[in-house]
Amino acid sequence: MPATYLSFDFGTNEESAQKARHKLEGWKQAFRLDKRLLYKFDRGDAAGVETPAKAPEEKPAGKGKSGSKDKAKAKGKAAERADSRAETKSESQPESSPAGPVKLLVRLYFSDHEKLSEQRWIERIPNDEHFRAAAPKVIRLSDTDHASASERFDALD
Repeated sequence: MPATYLSFDFGTNEESAQKARHKLEGWKQAFRLDKRLLYKFDRGDAAGVETPAKAPEEKPAGKGKSGSKDKAKAKGKAAERADSRAETKSESQPESSPAGPVKLLVRLYFSDHEKLSEQRWIERIPNDEHFRAAAPKVIRLSDTDHASASERFDALD
């Protein structure tokens, strides 16, 4: 089954890339395109930036007879964890904002007897409002860039 790749360059607009990802997820679920439509983000060198590790959650030692005290402690610990998560998210936001260019690689993997469906998706995705401004590029099996697009897609995680 030949794969067709669609490449979208969102520049540094992470929000637009996430909206496009959300749109792809919606289509994937609505039309049951589980293995036929796969996508990966290519952030270039920005993928090497480490995200802060989440603190391990504390578990209560055991069940005691004083239920109200344990509930109060649990509520206090939950509030502390929520605060620490909010701080972690706010700390990570400045790091992710000046990220490099964001590219989205979409792989359409239809079998030979589904040529019409594949053609419809090749026309539909780049013409959607979320993808139109991202410099869409269709890479078919016969194109010279197909091998490099395939290798790049497989290398991305």
